Amino acid sequence: MNQTSESSAEQTRLQEDREGRAAWKKWGPYLSERQWGTVREDYSSNGDAWNYFTHDHAQYRAYRWGEDGLAGISDNRQLLCFALGLWNGRDPILKERLFGLSNSEGNHGEDVKEYYFYLDSTPTHSYMKYLYKYPQAAYPYVPIIEANRTRGKQASEYELLDTGIFDEDRYFDVFVEYAKVEPDHRLQSGPGAGGDPGATHPVVSQHLVVGPQGRETGAEDSRCRHAGAGRCRPASSPWRALPLL
Repeated sequence: MNQTSESSAEQTRLQEDREGRAAWKKWGPYLSERQWGTVREDYSSNGDAWNYFTHDHAQYRAYRWGEDGLAGISDNRQLLCFALGLWNGRDPILKERLFGLSNSEGNHGEDVKEYYFYLDSTPTHSYMKYLYKYPQAAYPYVPIIEANRTRGKQASEYELLDTGIFDEDRYFDVFVEYAKVEPDHRLQSGPGAGGDPGATHPVVSQHLVVGPQGRETGAEDSRCRHAGAGRCRPASSPWRALPLL
């Protein structure tokens, strides 16, 4: 399909959405990149949102007012959320969300320590493309926290690149693509990875939010940990057509 015909098709989708004939914008990249450490999830007695719900807590605690994830999508009420989970065979936890420093951990305040890129998206989100750079070695969570804590405000930040984890290009280029043929369907491609074949394990996380004070969570091995990671196997095909009900 050439650029002109695709542009015309997207204009048609936009018109259908404006007129209420098709809810093309019902599903999109509305899922938060980070729900941990936010005031929305803070029920502390002293208003310390960063320490009340940390990145580490997010492994085993349920959010109350939202969800987060890598390359995530949801409906416009965020009742049903989809996101990507990864495991490189070395991390102690599944890579399900962005990692970063809290306000007290960073020498310049809060800061995400990841490399990810939103490459493309149509106005109706009928097509979206995302890239995440996932290290093949164990992710240096503790070294990043400890190094930044010791640096003063006048010093530069200690970044993920500074750890040497990307030396010799030892990382995965994880590409994720979404396409909607109809408003309530999606076609997902991903992840596309480089490096050691079979060394990354993709997992599709699905979260069904049933209310502001509770949720039911269904997932395809979305809570695998190091000890039970044998359950995390790549799908037989990278393409899956999933109806969004």
